[in-house]
Amino acid sequence: MKCILIGIAGGTGSGKSTFTNRLKEAFCDDIAVIYHDNYYKKQDGIPFEERKKMNYDHPEAFETELLLKQLDCLRLGKSVKCPVYDYTTHNRSDEVVEIKPKKVILVEGILVFADQRLRNMFDIKIFVEADADERILRRVIRDVKERGRDIEGEVEQYLTTVKPMHYLYVEPTKPLADVIINSGMNEVAFQLMKTNIEKMLTSC
Repeated sequence: MKCILIGIAGGTGSGKSTFTNRLKEAFCDDIAVIYHDNYYKKQDGIPFEERKKMNYDHPEAFETELLLKQLDCLRLGKSVKCPVYDYTTHNRSDEVVEIKPKKVILVEGILVFADQRLRNMFDIKIFVEADADERILRRVIRDVKERGRDIEGEVEQYLTTVKPMHYLYVEPTKPLADVIINSGMNEVAFQLMKTNIEKMLTSC
C-alpha cells in the first residue's frame, strides 16, 4: 500500500503536537502518528537518578534504526509494534502499541530531520517554530502537569541540555523543511497542508 510519510519537527514546546493532532483529526482513519520520543533508547541498567540527568535532546539518545525499520514495514503494508516511553521513569516501558499501515503516516519529534536517512523518507517535511520564551513556558507547564516533573528540575534540564541542543541540532534542521510555520494553530498553514495531503491521497 502506498502511503504518504510526513515529518513534523521543531523545538520543544513549539506546537508540533498541536499541528499533528489537528491533522490527525482531519484525516481520522486514514492517518497514523508515530512519536520519535517513544524511540528513546532503553536504559534498564542505569539508576533512576542518573537517567534524570541524561541528555535526551541529542540524536544519539534515540534508537532511530528501529524507527527506520518500522517505517519501512509500514510502507510495505505491515503492522509494527511501536515502543512506549515512560516519562515518569525516564526509560522505555515494557508496553508496545500496534501501529497499522495507513494512507498517511505522521512522524513527530524534535530531531526527525537530523538523520538524513529518516529525512529522505518523508514526502513532506514540516518545521514548527515558536519564540524561545513561549517554548520553555509550554514545556514546563506540560512536564509538571503531565509528566510529574518539578520546576527546579525542568529549569536545570532546559539550561544544561535542552537549550544548547536546540541550537546545536534542532534549529539547523529548519532550512531542510519544505514548510516552516510559526504556530501549531496557524490556520492558513493548516488548511494549505490539509488540501495538499488531500490532493496527494487522490493521486495514490
